[in-house]
Amino acid sequence: MPLRKIEYDKLNAREKENYNFLKVSAVLADYGYMTTRLSDDWKGADFIAHHIDGETILRVQLKGRLDLREKYRRKHLYVAFRNEDQWYLYPHDEVLKWVLANTGVKRTVSWSKRGGYSFPGLSDRIRKMLEKYRIGSLCRAGPTGTGS
Repeated sequence: MPLRKIEYDKLNAREKENYNFLKVSAVLADYGYMTTRLSDDWKGADFIAHHIDGETILRVQLKGRLDLREKYRRKHLYVAFRNEDQWYLYPHDEVLKWVLANTGVKRTVSWSKRGGYSFPGLSDRIRKMLEKYRIGSLCRAGPTGTGS
């Protein structure tokens, strides 16, 4: 059976979420994490990442971009998202604290009225702050590394 790569931009929202879950799961496997998808947002998490050490368990919310929410505060959540070909996994409350102290996000209508802010893109300053949470990149090459 010949395989044909899909076009991400042509996927619907649910298909994109499934695709992103599988992609971030592959990246996390490089760090010794196995993932389990949850059927509902259990305590804010879309999936659980459990480490092969048998002790470390992360509750992870999967997003399409850098996203901060009041409703995620104090839930010990990590957020995974991709920007361009890079994946990030950050502790929500730690990044939220930095963003509220160092940007104008708390003065936006989105944050003050709706309790959330989603970054449409990453400035150099935000990208630098997130660097320590970068966990890997997407491989766009074909199975042999020659592209498709």
